[in-house]
Amino acid sequence: MGHDHGDEGAKMAIDSALVRELAELLSDTGLTEIEVEDGKRKIRVARTITAAPVATYAPAPVAAPAPPPAAAPAAAAEAPAAETHTNALRSPMVGTAYLTPEPGAAPFISVGSTVKAGDTLLIVEAMKVMNPITAPTGGKITAILVENAQPVEFDQPLVVIA
Repeated sequence: MGHDHGDEGAKMAIDSALVRELAELLSDTGLTEIEVEDGKRKIRVARTITAAPVATYAPAPVAAPAPPPAAAPAAAAEAPAAETHTNALRSPMVGTAYLTPEPGAAPFISVGSTVKAGDTLLIVEAMKVMNPITAPTGGKITAILVENAQPVEFDQPLVVIA
């Protein structure tokens, strides 16, 4: 009996090192949780506690300084900006925009490329589903308004086809 308790203590010491390693792995990979199983032991390390305050507080400071710079160019070039957004193809959903078919691949489109109606322009991933966003009409890509892997809002302008 006494030896078992001793073993448990030793196992716990190993666990804390493993937990630390897993936590490091989480921050390196950007994952929110990781679970490992070793015989009877199961260890789950989750970052939701740390992620929540970051997510809650980050938008406030970011949002406050953001509108002035955004407003300045819009005011300076009011007509073109308004015109650009009317021609813009908008996101049909909230998700993450991907400009390439897969990591490391060439982007679907670039500014100046010509597209036909139905061509895939980019992908918006929502809840693990890849949704191709296709060109409603043929034309020339005059602006790509999102970065690869950028989160997008519903109705956010994505691409401008002239």
